[in-house]
Amino acid sequence: MIPLRDNIPTGRFPVVTLILIAINVFVFLFLQGPSLTLGGDDQVETKPVVEYGVVPYRVTHPGEDCELAYPDDASKQELVCEGTKEYTTAKQDNVPVESLDEPPAWVTLFTSMFMHGGWFHIAFNMLFLWIFGNNIEEAMGRIRYLAFYLLGGLAASGLQILANTSSTVPAIGASGAIAAVLGAYALLYPRARVLSLIFLGLIFLVEVPALILLGIWFLLQFLPAVGQFAFTDGDGGGVAYFAHVGGFIFGLAAVKLFVRHRSESYDKLLRSE
Repeated sequence: MIPLRDNIPTGRFPVVTLILIAINVFVFLFLQGPSLTLGGDDQVETKPVVEYGVVPYRVTHPGEDCELAYPDDASKQELVCEGTKEYTTAKQDNVPVESLDEPPAWVTLFTSMFMHGGWFHIAFNMLFLWIFGNNIEEAMGRIRYLAFYLLGGLAASGLQILANTSSTVPAIGASGAIAAVLGAYALLYPRARVLSLIFLGLIFLVEVPALILLGIWFLLQFLPAVGQFAFTDGDGGGVAYFAHVGGFIFGLAAVKLFVRHRSESYDKLLRSE
């Protein structure tokens, strides 16, 4: 299902939501740089992504730097970090390495929220943020909303890191922070209706209750996360499912601490039903 719009109008222009979208788009278009290929699975990244994405191993092993190794040829790179078997092997085999301009690991917890892995990744993230973020911004106020968004992103990264503390795969994307927004929306506006495209062989345009739409979304994140943990030690598929789950749960748990008032438009809709 692809959401297109909800039926809760806002009384204030969503300035923070728009700024967040603009920053994400700017970083994706102008700061992520030319592509390179990491590892044998042809996972395409860029050097800034490797430097500014969240690498769980760097967070759980402070002070351990990472380098790009070229074990076979210049077309394939491998991220190796001090203290790992791969790093020791690369040094023993005199594998060519390239130093990285890495910020402190805690900085990447924030920078990773504004980077994306491709056009579909950023397009869907920004669509969800625009549709659901404006109502949450209005309910919380701009400063509280920004704090909630960033804390949601940190919570999302935290669960992803806990799922595999030794992973050297960079994690990027606003998905975790946006998942927190979705969790808040599901709790605040469960009976809002979201106009959505549904693909079931044919394309249908249907209004779906927000709780059902977001419940299905969460289930589609939770089940693969369990699968990753059970079969691939928290990594796999290039999607940080645990970050999505962590962000959504944070949104459910913390929304009441940040909300000032629920939308009057929503209350009017409930009274009219």
